[in-house]
Amino acid sequence: MKFEILTIFPDFFRGPLDYGIVRRAREAGLIEIAIHDLRAYTHDRHRTVDDRPFGGGEGMVLKPEPIFECLEAMKVAPRAERLREDARETVVLLSPQGQMFTQSVAQELVARERVVMICGRYEGVDERVSEFLADREISVGDFVLSGGELGAAVIVDTVSRLVPGALGNAASAQQESFTTHAGEVQERGENEPPSSTCGSGGLLDYPHYTRPAEFRGMPVPEVLVNGNHDEIRRWRRRKALEKTRANRPDLLRGAELSGEDRKILEEIERGK
Repeated sequence: MKFEILTIFPDFFRGPLDYGIVRRAREAGLIEIAIHDLRAYTHDRHRTVDDRPFGGGEGMVLKPEPIFECLEAMKVAPRAERLREDARETVVLLSPQGQMFTQSVAQELVARERVVMICGRYEGVDERVSEFLADREISVGDFVLSGGELGAAVIVDTVSRLVPGALGNAASAQQESFTTHAGEVQERGENEPPSSTCGSGGLLDYPHYTRPAEFRGMPVPEVLVNGNHDEIRRWRRRKALEKTRANRPDLLRGAELSGEDRKILEEIERGK
């Protein structure tokens, strides 16, 4: 899988993408990352990439010419071809006005072989880039960054973890918060060893503990050390539901909830 990033600050990516899973995936040849300097596609001695907005207003706007020329030089597939469901490439514009980036969007992007990201800057990007060049706009949150570079790094990291072989244990990505896979809680036999990778079904992840069993008077919950695997699974599911209800109740509307889950939620609401 190849990520390509268009930016006016190519040196920004020397640090964020050189560590952890992303670095290991690059070294293993699972992903490739290319950075394109938009100033290389300007034609004046000042290498101008921005200009004042038509109609007045504050700030400066990234010009369309360098972005279009850069994409053309990269020989990206035609937009009509990229918009097909089975497309191998996609072009993303990082923008506060974009669709919210979620785990589901990451799962969509990992199905592509080539993801091109355009990093906005200043007041924004000439709208013709969004209308006629990019396939979609993506925002990493309801806030405004100085530019799209941080967002692009977030997307590369999130999507890279989903590339087969990127994680030491491929099952590790199945349980994580927001992952919309059906849980294994109902699939595993009674008292079988609990799977830390049972699907969260769109909930937040359950709490995790490790050694020592007691630290500064704070013990690990007894249920996790008593050896009853069925109780452990139930405890984990309850805690995931509790945390989701407390921190992100909006996720419950789209989560994969069983009858048992709904019963647990009723108990939580009654304070039991």
